[in-house]
Amino acid sequence: MKKSFFINFIGIFNSRILGFIRDLLSASILGANIYSDIFFVAFKFPNLFRRIFAEGAFTQSFLPAFAKAKYKPSFAYKVFKYIFTIILILSILVTLFSYPITDVLAYGFSSTAKKIASPLVAINFWYLDLIFIVTFLASLLQYKKHFATTAFSTALLNISLILALLISMHKSKEEIIFYMSIGVIIGGIAQVIAHLIAAKKYKILKLLYIGAKSKKKADITTFKKHFLPSVFGNSTAHISAFLDTWLATFLASGSISYLYYANRLFQLPFALFAIAISSVIFPQITKAISLNQIEKANSQMKQAFWYLFYLLIIAFIFALINAKEIVQLLFERGAFSHKDTIKTSEVLIMYMIGLIPFGLNKLFSSYLYATHKHLKSAKFSAISLGVNIIFSLILIFPLKVLGLALASSIGGAVLFYLTLKEYGFNEFIKFFEKRYIFILLAVILISIFISILFKYIFYLL
Repeated sequence: MKKSFFINFIGIFNSRILGFIRDLLSASILGANIYSDIFFVAFKFPNLFRRIFAEGAFTQSFLPAFAKAKYKPSFAYKVFKYIFTIILILSILVTLFSYPITDVLAYGFSSTAKKIASPLVAINFWYLDLIFIVTFLASLLQYKKHFATTAFSTALLNISLILALLISMHKSKEEIIFYMSIGVIIGGIAQVIAHLIAAKKYKILKLLYIGAKSKKKADITTFKKHFLPSVFGNSTAHISAFLDTWLATFLASGSISYLYYANRLFQLPFALFAIAISSVIFPQITKAISLNQIEKANSQMKQAFWYLFYLLIIAFIFALINAKEIVQLLFERGAFSHKDTIKTSEVLIMYMIGLIPFGLNKLFSSYLYATHKHLKSAKFSAISLGVNIIFSLILIFPLKVLGLALASSIGGAVLFYLTLKEYGFNEFIKFFEKRYIFILLAVILISIFISILFKYIFYLL
């Protein structure tokens, strides 16, 4: 597990660093205003579908079913054709009805802003088609224990957007966000090419070719049965962020951008630690459970939990103490003012409250999917989302944009509680041994010391 996690960690870290360079340029060139808000709305729509439909839901439904499939080539090809056809139809519909869809997505925007956003929504949505191809090939590569291509190729999107910003930086803001939208598509194409090269090397393209030509009928009923619950089960954090964006269209200009930049910072430790560890542990516990090796699966969960918990604690403490300094260091230049820094750092703190519950839920929900409890996970997500919506509507009035981020964290805490309850509190308590508690206390104290030291050094500079 350590080697695979390290590969995932380095790949995601590389991508996130490039992502911050992208965000740095975006903040400097565009700032936090209606144009940045328009692009973030247009880009967030396909990202919502990508995260809950093409990535998490697909992998967690596909891998367990693929592992048990009798005719694997036929099964894989049939699933690809089934999902890709749905996404293609969806993309065509979004392109044809981009304005009414934009009208719903950005309800609080002016009519002029909606007209600018409409074609960008249509362009950006085609990224979903490309990223599904990537996700499908990545799942098969993951089954063959190859993680590097997927981990490192995510950087290609950021490189494409950075180039788009550099090429268009002297143009009007409306032209800049158009160039960025084209950059999204080019980045998606580059990711597909990278995965096709790896798929050829690991004979996955050959497997799909055999599946396309085979006359053997593959049954994908189990996959279909689990897929829709997985879609909803993976949706909570992403629908929460999307809901924040939609409600923020009614707030002051720049609110969407504050949410975007703060959420990007939140996503760094979430992706580096929670996603990286869960991606590695999921195939392992799936195989162990399919062989009825329950003790082995729980042992792997325990090991993964402590790795993840230590890392999330460090990230949480560091961000809590240094939120303003982090935002200032990364974004405060050009069109991004000190006022924007203060607002973004306040939103970041509200999001970081939910880092540990969201991060740990990612791990424990993997166990639910491995044990085919997709419907349970979907039910928990529905409850969590309901809590999030209620608190968003309550907190938006007194706290405005801060209330939206805090409501998301509250929803995450509820989701983690429900998932952990299903996993089993008694089994979870077994994770806690004296030596782990002492290590945890040491990690907390060292984290606080390093965080305060960073703050002090930042002000000296």
